[in-house]
Amino acid sequence: MAGAADGGGGDTGDGFYSDFMVLRPDKGGLYDLFHLMWSRKVSENAAVDCPAGTEISDWRRRWAVLVSLLAQVLLLWAKKPVAMLGRVTESWMNLLNENGGGVLALVVRALQGKLKLPDSGSPNYRSSVGLLDMRIELDKEIKHGNNRYHAVLSIMAAKLAYENELVIRNVVEKHWQMKVLACYNCWNDFRKDYTTQAFVVADKASDASLVVVAFSGTRPFDTEQWCVDVDFSWYEIPGVGKVHGGFMKALGLQQHGGWPRDIGSQDGAHQRPPFAYYAIRETLRRFLSENARARFVVAGHSLGGALAVLFPTILALHREDDLLRRLQGVYTFGQPRVGDEKLGRFMDTYLSKPSSRYFRFVYCNDVVPRVPYDDSALQFKHFGTCLYFDSLYRGQVMQEEPNKNYFSLLTVAPKVVNAAWELVRSFLIGYVAGPEYAEGWLMRLARVAGLLLPGLPPHSPRDYVNSTWLGADSLGPLLS
Repeated sequence: MAGAADGGGGDTGDGFYSDFMVLRPDKGGLYDLFHLMWSRKVSENAAVDCPAGTEISDWRRRWAVLVSLLAQVLLLWAKKPVAMLGRVTESWMNLLNENGGGVLALVVRALQGKLKLPDSGSPNYRSSVGLLDMRIELDKEIKHGNNRYHAVLSIMAAKLAYENELVIRNVVEKHWQMKVLACYNCWNDFRKDYTTQAFVVADKASDASLVVVAFSGTRPFDTEQWCVDVDFSWYEIPGVGKVHGGFMKALGLQQHGGWPRDIGSQDGAHQRPPFAYYAIRETLRRFLSENARARFVVAGHSLGGALAVLFPTILALHREDDLLRRLQGVYTFGQPRVGDEKLGRFMDTYLSKPSSRYFRFVYCNDVVPRVPYDDSALQFKHFGTCLYFDSLYRGQVMQEEPNKNYFSLLTVAPKVVNAAWELVRSFLIGYVAGPEYAEGWLMRLARVAGLLLPGLPPHSPRDYVNSTWLGADSLGPLLS
């Protein structure tokens, strides 16, 4: 990678990549947004960082960039009120859970002076994602040797990755009977904050140990993370392809160094914070060297799915062939697009031989796998095989999910009809499929919101858990 060892480059990465486009909603004003509508000279736009002289002649591509910028501006504007709403919602729901699960029980405990206040650092405190789906047990019918085992373990790990470390350790060690190797809260060198969470767990129930790396995904009340999902920024890595900029930064891209093969643990006189890619790679190296027969899978939901598939991409960039040979599979759920066709061809070399090791789950009208829109000019495309599930949890193998452009007017009516059906189903599924599938009132409220914004409730890990448990039999040996 040219210039990877050089300093400089600012926060745009132009010291490490000759071709890039980074959108800056914090820099541009109204004039710059209007400028995109009539001028092809995007390099002159304060809201777009790109090489000098860059032009975009296709008005559709400029329009897409404008929509991406506007969406990010609105999300950043709503950051504080949405975060406050999230804190109130999580605190209220955890208050109910700590005191019997209902308002009546809460009132009784308060009158008795036995009210329990939730502690956000306790092993019982759930994130908003965990509140939408309280299930923590693995499906006891799907065990080692079943061709769905890795997929089931992966979606449950991806869902658990949203929780705090105490919850993760409690569930993994007491309920799954597995061992937590590490929990990470990792640094984003560009945002100067700890933005990326992940954990690594070892399952030694079989003769050959299995390691699961699970990345946390987009948190519902964190609008900055939603900005990453709708951001069209990218860098081109020579020989690899164009890759989504926000995802690379979350994974561990260095602001002053790009993707060096190794980084020191010390930065001058100070201990360097952990970066997701490098910290997890070191944990895998250590465990796999001590367990000759062990293999690993990488999993994630939403943003976590993007990080999950980019993790082996950077392993391949660094020619970590020994680690890649021990990769059992990559399982992503509701994963957004991460790069262009060239990136897909590059990763196909590593993930499709001797058999497919990349399984991309997409449920119904989930909006996130359909952004950024994959117009050929925008370069963002899916690669690999899609495991698509409709609203009845019926699975089928496809190269691309249906209705790949979420913003197409032709799909509005079917999406609303599906949203209405899923709201009705929320009242019935506990009786039809079993009590473990019953939905609470918070998930039903999300289904109601889906009538206005279809595609958001289907992004919940809940439907991906249901799809994997109920519908993956139709996918047969592909998951083995």
